[in-house]
Amino acid sequence: MLPETLVVYPNGNKKDSGSGYLSLYVAIDNSTLVAAHQEVLADLRFYIFNNNERKYFTIQDTTVWRFNVFKTMWGFSQVLPVDTFKDPKNGYLYDGDHCEFGVDVIIPSIAENSELFSATEKFYNPTFTWTIRGLSTLLKDMYSSDVFTIGGRSWNIQVYPNGRGEGEGKFLSMFLKLNGEETLRPYEKVYVWAKLRVLNQSKLNNVQNQLDSWFSRAAPSWGFRKFISFDDLRDSSKGFLVNDVLMVQVEMEAVSSTKYFP
Repeated sequence: MLPETLVVYPNGNKKDSGSGYLSLYVAIDNSTLVAAHQEVLADLRFYIFNNNERKYFTIQDTTVWRFNVFKTMWGFSQVLPVDTFKDPKNGYLYDGDHCEFGVDVIIPSIAENSELFSATEKFYNPTFTWTIRGLSTLLKDMYSSDVFTIGGRSWNIQVYPNGRGEGEGKFLSMFLKLNGEETLRPYEKVYVWAKLRVLNQSKLNNVQNQLDSWFSRAAPSWGFRKFISFDDLRDSSKGFLVNDVLMVQVEMEAVSSTKYFP
């Protein structure tokens, strides 16, 4: 365990945009870091006792802090407004000028297995459009688009021209499928927030459905069996099927990823 010190700025750390606020930090001994030639990742949780509520006000970040010889002190520059902290009516100062601070410093063991889950919501090109020609001549149950990559994963759109399940014979069915070349761990899941669309080629309203699903090895595809009715699809005045050409699209709005350590 490396030696650490709780650092309190009662009137705020002006060098860290903390003017007017109570600032709290943890500092690790620089000589220890130099001798060890290392950096330390730590979770920090700061406490301030509130005597009125007999509880601790707690502040914690969602990410770990990276200590090294170049950055030996981390924390929060704006914990509480100074006026709030110093007003005895609020309970942080009591029995005169008495107050209590605390901090938990947790350094995860590098030998432990861990997972880092994150979701990406902005992509360079979030849409993939598939043009299907000669829809009325397609005889197979299911057709799959070319592979495309969004959010670090490879995907296909699947279309069932004659419908699938309860949509068979009355609706076109459409699904998003995690490509078979993607490798997932047995328990791993990929979250997707996306829109599936049948595009209107007359520039009227598209037909779209929102996908909010977890993909896995056991459930690699998600979609809609009743995506668009044959009545709407075959009505030439509605603009979904033009010269026997159908255009479908997916717009990815969020895709999760999981990193495993070690």
